[in-house]
Amino acid sequence: MNPAGIPLALSYDDVLLVPRRSGLGSRADVDVSTRLTRGLRLATPVISANMDTVTESEMAIAMARAGGIGIVHRFLSVEGQVGEVARVKRAEALVIHDPHTVAPDAPLVDALALMRRHGVTSLVVAGADGRLAGLLTRRDVMLRDDATQQVRELMTPRERLVTGTPETTSDEATRLLRDHRVQKLPLVDAGDRVAGLITLRDLLQRAERPQATKDALGRLAVGAAIGVRGDFIERARALQEAGADVLVLDIAHGHAEHAVRAIGEVREALGDGTGIIAGNVATAEGARDLAEAGADAVKVGVGPGSVCTTRVVAGVGVPQLTAVMECAEACEPYDVPVIADGGIRAGGDVAKAIAAGADSVMIGNLLAGTPESPGVVVSRNGSKVKVFRGMASAAAAEARRAAEGLEETEFTPVVAEGVEAVVPLRDAVGSVLHGLVGGLRSGMSYSDARSIPEFHRNARFVRITPGGLRESYPHDVSY
Repeated sequence: MNPAGIPLALSYDDVLLVPRRSGLGSRADVDVSTRLTRGLRLATPVISANMDTVTESEMAIAMARAGGIGIVHRFLSVEGQVGEVARVKRAEALVIHDPHTVAPDAPLVDALALMRRHGVTSLVVAGADGRLAGLLTRRDVMLRDDATQQVRELMTPRERLVTGTPETTSDEATRLLRDHRVQKLPLVDAGDRVAGLITLRDLLQRAERPQATKDALGRLAVGAAIGVRGDFIERARALQEAGADVLVLDIAHGHAEHAVRAIGEVREALGDGTGIIAGNVATAEGARDLAEAGADAVKVGVGPGSVCTTRVVAGVGVPQLTAVMECAEACEPYDVPVIADGGIRAGGDVAKAIAAGADSVMIGNLLAGTPESPGVVVSRNGSKVKVFRGMASAAAAEARRAAEGLEETEFTPVVAEGVEAVVPLRDAVGSVLHGLVGGLRSGMSYSDARSIPEFHRNARFVRITPGGLRESYPHDVSY
């Protein structure tokens, strides 16, 4: 290879956005809504990474409520991952179509166990024939010390309940709950069988968070990761049935034959109802092949993550700014959105990634230390931290082997391409996203861009030297 023919590739730190004359009077004039896939929009162009120290149900709920979306990692059993997705789907909705129920003759101890298992504060009481018998709430069970007492003795009976029908609208439910001063509205069909539940809390959350990412039924949107070998089709079907809105084909080298084939296999198994995000790739050829294979979005990034060591261990990767620019250009003719995955450390990096052509960004490190991320808070040298690890780290590989039930002979460990580390305990997800999106809004306003498509057209970059990078940070001061 001729060294003179080796192209130059740039990272986020190698460039700055060039300010231009702008007609925007305020950052509030900027619309940061975007496409996650060809069929799903986000009010906030941020996705939490499918990493086992970043995204399970609590993170996914917080992300969807903030207008983004979370991708539940796959280092769980199929049942465990389905359970995480189901918890997101039940977190809020206009109508809970399958409310948790208990039999009238069940003892209190069973009802309390159901409440704890599902994380709910009320249960619909229904007979064996499905007919509504009553409603059991936290108020009904407080301070009860007879665990054998039957639910029918504690519940609010059917004749005292206010109910609606499956056709009850949001406005009608609001009026019924308000006028009767109740918090739960069971829905029954013509035979008085339980057909759903509407809660005051869900109605209030719907009004308070209009930017939340929702599905067609008003439930929070959520994604989930799958592999490309083994039980991936079985897992994909189970996740689709649980309500997952998108599936991410989780593989380090997305431009591999088996990864490209897997897109078609998943599409054939699921049909067109669930979006497929494929990756990761770092070249125009890789992005083009995934788009042609039927991906609804392409994830870009080989090696830019803070706990990824692929570029050091394998010597492979493309600096992220160049990778995003080339992949976005390749995906444009196919109308396939691009997700910039990795390398985001501040709002300015979000702005640069999207200016380079990405439609959204995927983040791990900045969300790993939030209260909503999996794992416990520990103290290290007097500071509170949480564990954060790359999904190609040795510890993550062992977790995958255990989750998938692989024997040592079936899973040969390779040299780790990630590390396990700790990150400081951070503010809640909403606060982290507020800062990142604020930086994006500023970057867009400097480029006279009122929308992300306009940002793609208007943004201009200038390359900088190491001196320019040093100049960009606070200097010559103590803080």
